[in-house]
Amino acid sequence: MSTLRELALLVDGEVVGDPNVEITGVAEIHNASTGSISFLLHKKYQSYLESTKASAVVVSKSESSGNTNLLKVENPSLAFIHILEHFSPKISAEEGIHPTALIDPESNIGKGVSIGAFAVISSGSDIGSGVSIGSHVIIESGAVIGEGSKIGGGVIVGHNCEVGSDTIIQGGTVIGSHGFGFTTEKDEHHRIPQLGRVVLGDDVEIGANCAIDRGTMTDTVIGDGTKLDNLVHIAHNVKIGKGCLITAHVAIAGSTVVGDYVAFGGQSGAADHVEIGDRARIASRGGITKSVPGGKTYSGMPAREAMEQNKLDAYINRLPELVKRVQALEQKLENGKGKK
Repeated sequence: MSTLRELALLVDGEVVGDPNVEITGVAEIHNASTGSISFLLHKKYQSYLESTKASAVVVSKSESSGNTNLLKVENPSLAFIHILEHFSPKISAEEGIHPTALIDPESNIGKGVSIGAFAVISSGSDIGSGVSIGSHVIIESGAVIGEGSKIGGGVIVGHNCEVGSDTIIQGGTVIGSHGFGFTTEKDEHHRIPQLGRVVLGDDVEIGANCAIDRGTMTDTVIGDGTKLDNLVHIAHNVKIGKGCLITAHVAIAGSTVVGDYVAFGGQSGAADHVEIGDRARIASRGGITKSVPGGKTYSGMPAREAMEQNKLDAYINRLPELVKRVQALEQKLENGKGKK
């Protein structure tokens, strides 16, 4: 439990109303109850400021209306994160190695490490200090896990792959899977050996059930601060810059280069051997089939600049009407010929 004044100090906010009101938790603005704090993050929920039962609402500094206490901040989304963290239960893995874990004596285990049940730490691997490794994780030979990283249950980190510091890998993900590369001769498919690694930077987050393929000869690389949602596939030799956001069901084909701070919407993707410039944005289900410059938004398949794609979509929507008009004109022409 915290007072609204204490939360204001936490997020550097300004209280409008009673600073001593007690806050016991967080809730959605349209489902809130007394004692909770909520957030106005989207204009579509503006009307709920007048009817919400929340004891306080976090809003932007420009907001002035509302029938409850307000906590005004510069960035409501960022304040939302800090307040959620404040009320989140503090769950931490217990330091130590579970007796069922299999630790190769030739591996290096840092201080303060937690290793769960039935985990396998292979020869030559290096586990940094403060790392948390869940149950049934497999760290293959020569892999490196940086300090403070958290590896979820069932994760596989392939041989010689490298995970940076303070990185999170959620359950079921495979880092360093064999890339999908084949050469076909007389209808027989010959697998291409994949000799590279996967290298994850610091403060990277990989969601659940992702597959990051190792490179063929060079490494597959994901830069510092990049975040992947669940069910993302990154193919061999892909290079992804820092600070990117990649949402669920995205697939990026082999040898593609993605710049810094690029954002991929759900179910979007990129073909192989293309380059995507810094701060590009790919809308949901957009498909990048050729190299594109940064700083722009792309949509459609094949992806075009969003404004161009919107015009094309508008033309397509008019096709049924245009077909009817053409058919009517053709009928008039036919009727005119008959009269002659």
